[in-house]
Amino acid sequence: MIFASSVIPQAISTAPTVTRERDQQVVKKRYPNYKIIVLNDDFNTFQHVAETLMKCIPNMTGDVAWDLTNRIHFEGQAVVWTGPLEQAELYHSQLTRAGLTMAPLEKA
Repeated sequence: MIFASSVIPQAISTAPTVTRERDQQVVKKRYPNYKIIVLNDDFNTFQHVAETLMKCIPNMTGDVAWDLTNRIHFEGQAVVWTGPLEQAELYHSQLTRAGLTMAPLEKA
């Protein structure tokens, strides 16, 4: 049995606690998105461009691929996909290997 008189008192610090304010606020920034731009050229056919877009870009439908192919031809270029850098690098590389004429990746 322990009596109150036998409890050893703990040392209590009398020095004030100093808390420094944060010098910098933590700001969460999103990673930037990147645009994949296909350029018009004189050697890729409409068929090849549309099929390549459908093959390399996830969820690319035939209608969208043909619309983009027409935009590439008549406007000289089109943004075919926008998203995170790692995926953009992969899709850009695949489109380049398939022979499409590509602009360098750029931030969206």
